[in-house]
Amino acid sequence: MLVSTKGRYALRVMVDLAENNTGEPLLLVDVARRQEISEKYLEGIMAVLSKHGFVTAQRGRGGGYKLSRRPDEYTVGSILRLIEGPLAPVSCLEGGSNTCSRAAECRTLPMWTKLNELINDYLDSVTLADLAFQGGGGDYVI
Repeated sequence: MLVSTKGRYALRVMVDLAENNTGEPLLLVDVARRQEISEKYLEGIMAVLSKHGFVTAQRGRGGGYKLSRRPDEYTVGSILRLIEGPLAPVSCLEGGSNTCSRAAECRTLPMWTKLNELINDYLDSVTLADLAFQGGGGDYVI
């Protein structure tokens, strides 16, 4: 599993929205500046996050983006799966069922299955709040 730049940037943006929350939408240009990411590139990421309800977008004067839920209600796994797709270490574990013709006799499948569980369990155990508020603080305005 290799997390793409898009996945890493999505996490950085979500952390930024949590850390800089004032209750008002944040301008994308400000997030892009703080994170040193192209605003144009972030627009594509924000479109996906908004379409799937991870952030709310407000257009017009006073517009911008903010988290649609509390930071402790997002897991790193949910964000990465939204942006990256399945986080499986091998392709035969990407779908809901393994359709590999060799699955019954595959000697390595149990190892890959366990690794897949470890990866997903760990990423689902880390919340956006864990990343945003490491070291204290953590007040979040809804």
